Amino acid sequence: MSSNRRQRIERVPGARRAKLTPAPGTSAEPAEPTDDTEPGLATSGPNDEQLRRDVPPHW
Repeated sequence: MSSNRRQRIERVPGARRAKLTPAPGTSAEPAEPTDDTEPGLATSGPNDEQLRRDVPPHW
């Protein structure tokens, strides 16, 4: 792979962090979900309801 097809690190004036250029063959658009569930949500597990009810002792 040639060096011009790789991501580069760019300095941003006035920013604390640098940014990467887009990777070759990618787009900035979010991917469409493949099923009817919301993206990022997993199916419920056996103890999810109890975990939602539990409150840490410092609250």
